[in-house]
Parts: sequence; C-alpha cells; structure tokens
Amino acid sequence: MVSAANHQPLDLTHLHPDVHAVAGLPAAERITRIRADRWIGYPKAMEAVDKLETLLAWPRKQRMPNLLLVGPTNNGKSMIIEQFRRRHLPVMEADREHIPVVSIQMPSEPSSLRFYTAILAALGAPVGPRRRLVDLEQLVLRLLCEVGAKILVIDELHNILAGRGDKRRECLNLLRFLGNELRIPVVGVGTREAYLAVRSDDQLENRFEPYILPLWEAGEQTRSLLASFAASFPLRRRSVIDTEDMMTYLLARSEGTIGELAHLLTSAAVVAVDSGVEAINQKTLAITDYVGPTQRRRLFERELL
Repeated sequence: MVSAANHQPLDLTHLHPDVHAVAGLPAAERITRIRADRWIGYPKAMEAVDKLETLLAWPRKQRMPNLLLVGPTNNGKSMIIEQFRRRHLPVMEADREHIPVVSIQMPSEPSSLRFYTAILAALGAPVGPRRRLVDLEQLVLRLLCEVGAKILVIDELHNILAGRGDKRRECLNLLRFLGNELRIPVVGVGTREAYLAVRSDDQLENRFEPYILPLWEAGEQTRSLLASFAASFPLRRRSVIDTEDMMTYLLARSEGTIGELAHLLTSAAVVAVDSGVEAINQKTLAITDYVGPTQRRRLFERELL
C-alpha cells in the first residue's frame, strides 16, 4: 500500500491483515471504523463462547444445565453474548423463522408480565392490548417452541433485585418454570448482584453454573489483549502499548474493565488520526478527552452540589 502524502509504501506489518485495506482509507473513514464495535477474542471470552456453544447443543432432558455469566459493569459480558448470538442468527426454514438463540434483557422493573412481553418483542410477535398473564404465558411457550428456541439468554439479570420482595420471588420462580417447561438452557448475564439474586433461591443456585469475568490485572493475558487492540486499529504507525509501563498505566486509567479500556484506546486512536501522529502513545493518550469512571462520578457529583 502506498502513502498518498509522499508516495512511499506504507509498512503495515504491525496491523492485522484484515485491517490493511482500511489503513489506506481517508482519515474520516478510518475514524468511523475505529469507533465501531470490535470483537477481541481473548481466552476468557472464547472460553465463555465455547460454554454457550456446548449448552446450545445439549440434548433435551428433564433438568437442563444453566449458566450465569457474572462480571463488573462494562467488562465484556454483553459483547460475548452478542458474538454468540451472531453465530446463530434467525433463519427461514419451511416458511417459518427459526430462532435458536433468544436474547432479552430483564426489565428494569421486573415482573412476569414485563418479562413475557420482552420475550415476545425479541421474537417479533405483537402483543395485543390487555392480555391476561396466563394468556401471555401460553403464547410465549408456544412461540418459543414454534421458532425452535434452543437457548434463552437473559441480560441484566441483576435487575431482579430492583423488584419488591414479591416481584423478585415471582421472577425467580419464572426462571425455574421456564427451564422446566421448555427444557432448554437458560443463561443469566449480570453483575455480582445477579449471582446474589440466584443464590437466594436454593433450587436455582444448584442449576446455574457461575462463570466469572474478573477485572483485568497486569500479566501476559492483558499484554496480549493490548497487542490485539493495537493490531485492530487502522493506524499507519506501530502502537507500542503492550509494555509493562503502558499496561500498568492503561489498567490504572481504565480501572480494569475491558469496556473502559476499549473506550480509552478508541479515543486515543481517534486523536492519533486527527493529529497525524498515527499511533497510540504517551502523547495521544495524554491529550485524549477520555475520563475514567471514578473521575466521571466525581465530576457529576460536583455538578450536583
């Protein structure tokens, strides 16, 4: 590839081969690509996806295995679920849509009615006015069978704790009922509070295997993650961010979650293109407008005073 500025070949060996063509695009187009979501298949994420694949292929039996994907906010849980879902998108089969992976969010004010309505929305089914709960329940069960659902994913499962005591118990009973009735795996996704919600029910706790996504710490896995990020941004110079010093600095500034780390590096990559530096380094990291979670909270609280 040739640089438009001086007609000299660009050395793009620091980039992943799939990014080479993007690196030759104009700045505005590269910034758009930089800001897009990207999947970094680090070992813990790939292991989680493999567990989901195993559940998807599990033969139906009376008591199906379930999974609880737990981790801090903004630590890659939803991205793992989205990557898994994209592997198993709905397809038309014999004039009927087949939806192997049904993914919803636990409503912010949980109840059986809201929960069933969320499933119907995920299936693209209209909800008639003033439907009785028992009718919604039967409709959901029938449609999940008709579309051939093989796994039900419930993100933001910790929202169960936002409900009153009776609503909380109602939702926990609902999870157990669906697993028994449909005989498909249920995957819960959420923060530590999701685990606490499941643990409050002895039967559910025994059915859900917890899989933890901890905060990132300095080490070879984080070094490899940083190298993968550097190779994925269409920058024309090498970003040396997988050193010990850089790793310590980036983890401290992002507070150890992959979502914040991606936000910080994305901001620095945009600055690298805009400034012509073309690499993530101390200079571009220093002038990026990224603000970490703790500082954001402090600024917000200061504004409230």
